[in-house]
Amino acid sequence: MSKEIVLDIETYGNIRNYDELKVTVCSIYEYATDTYRSFDEHQLGELWPILEQCDRIIGYNSDHFDLPILNRFYPGDLMRFPSLDLLAVIKESSGKRYKLDDVATATLQISKSADGLQAVRWYEEGKIEEIKEYCEQDVKVTKEVYEFGKNNGMLYVQTLTGELQPIAVDFSVAAVAGTLGTNAAGSNINLTLPF
Repeated sequence: MSKEIVLDIETYGNIRNYDELKVTVCSIYEYATDTYRSFDEHQLGELWPILEQCDRIIGYNSDHFDLPILNRFYPGDLMRFPSLDLLAVIKESSGKRYKLDDVATATLQISKSADGLQAVRWYEEGKIEEIKEYCEQDVKVTKEVYEFGKNNGMLYVQTLTGELQPIAVDFSVAAVAGTLGTNAAGSNINLTLPF
């Protein structure tokens, strides 16, 4: 049984300065239990043991956004965990960066339910449950894109003329080993806490 986790975060603060961003919500999908869970900023301690036991963290722009920001709050080093950044694979294959929504719409005819600015407004209004729902929807979209790419070796984007342009992808563990994390996927525990 796979112990991969699909992850997404929502943040609050100055997007131009990662050191000032706070994590408002982190949502995950666990393949091992087939469940979605969300953690607010006060519950992140409950997330760490789950990530420490996972085979691989999967996200969209996660190696350059989600994981570095989460890493500021983790006592070990999340940057050494096995990971798969879907956007990094897409960029390597196509030479371009595409929004998750654009890839999901062209590939699966699904889209995100809102945007990050709406999540910021919800945070300011204290609507944490709405942020959790939105973040979980992003995780669902990311999971569907991952599974389609994994099963078909291809994702799509729409060109300016409305045609679908294929992007070859390989999301297998062997193809992306070592892109960020230094532990081998499947090692069952990520030992990065300082002793």
